[in-house]
Amino acid sequence: MAEHDKWDIKKLIILRTLRERGTVTATAQALLLTPSAVSQQLTNLAKQLGVPLLEAQGRRVRLTGAAHLVLRHAEAVFEQLERADAELAAYTNGEVGEVGEVRVGAFSTAVPALVVPVVRALRVARPGVRVQVREAEAGEAYELLGAGEVDLALSLAARAVPDAGDGRFTRVPLLADPLDVALPVDHVLAGAAEVRLADLAGESWIFGGSGAWSDITRGACEAAGFAPRQGHSAAGWTAILAMVGAGMGVALVPRMALAVAGRGDGVVTRALDADRPRRHVVAAVRRGGEGAPAVASVLDALRAEARALTARRPG
Repeated sequence: MAEHDKWDIKKLIILRTLRERGTVTATAQALLLTPSAVSQQLTNLAKQLGVPLLEAQGRRVRLTGAAHLVLRHAEAVFEQLERADAELAAYTNGEVGEVGEVRVGAFSTAVPALVVPVVRALRVARPGVRVQVREAEAGEAYELLGAGEVDLALSLAARAVPDAGDGRFTRVPLLADPLDVALPVDHVLAGAAEVRLADLAGESWIFGGSGAWSDITRGACEAAGFAPRQGHSAAGWTAILAMVGAGMGVALVPRMALAVAGRGDGVVTRALDADRPRRHVVAAVRRGGEGAPAVASVLDALRAEARALTARRPG
């Protein structure tokens, strides 16, 4: 075996997937393999590299220090391969302009508010770029991106500068979406000149049980000095606003979602100027893939639409 032949890309992808998914079974499901095939490939990789990659931890396995060292170097290889794909696409398409398909995974409100306008704009400005859209909530979008099932993911973050801990991705902040509070029309604060989150500390809150939106709601309330008491759990804005309209509780609602879904009957929304909580919309690509001409065109169009959307909305 030649010295560099032991660095088997396919087996390294399996090892990286095991690090992300945590178990051999989940890794097998993600890569459409059998658990025995995953174990066999990793055993072979350990023999090729001459170091132990896995160690038993009860009924599960965990990566060894050597495995983490291998993956640290492998990430640079994966990034360089993404760059190679991007440059090859640029070379191949150089004489005919930007062409190619970009698969976009985006959370529900981003599809009508950001992605659909981008598709329309690209039909005119870059007719060779085709966008395939897949609705996927925040956490799932990164899983699809890491698995190579989408080329660009739109997700949410609680902070303006998203966490860069996962070295597989390059993240591009797009916009800061103000959060308004949705109240029943007969709420005591519905007509107040100013509403602060702290004024709503004793209310029953409506938000999802887990995920990015739950984290954003909890984080905004905790920054205002209280932990929100969750009265009901819902993920869709139509359901959340219907519950608010029925007097079942209050909710934070992104302005982008209100523009798409509308307020519904029996609901008033109030800006929280004193607290000014926001959620941040972030685009992500696999590190090194941002140079592909078609992906770069979609990113540029997303930035332009995000600027336009921010300019249209107050706050």
